[in-house]
Amino acid sequence: MSEFNSQKNRVVWCDIPVANLDRAIAFYQAVLNCRVDREVGETPFGVIEHHEGNGGCLIEEKEEIAAGGVLVYFNVKGRIRDAVGKVVPHGGSVLHDVHSIGPHGVRAVILDSEGNRVALHSEFDG
Repeated sequence: MSEFNSQKNRVVWCDIPVANLDRAIAFYQAVLNCRVDREVGETPFGVIEHHEGNGGCLIEEKEEIAAGGVLVYFNVKGRIRDAVGKVVPHGGSVLHDVHSIGPHGVRAVILDSEGNRVALHSEFDG
């Protein structure tokens, strides 16, 4: 985690439970347009590319998947419509299509390939 991230951001990491790690890696790589690196530990997991920003991973823990609860926002700056367009072909579904959240930009709420509810966010509709 970068020094900026540890000092300025309140959310610094998230674990996203998945039932099928390979399927989830393919989903997030396509929708977020970034690398997800498979790691081997006590439980296999995939680290979402995050260089100096907030990070997160996909962790194979099927019993932890929930449709409600905390809503994690992923930045898809300037390509939200492209990202939403990749959701269904990669096994997810769109709960709420792209819509305004006032001066905070636009978001879409989706279910990922594993059934987790997450949001895609952009400062503008692109």
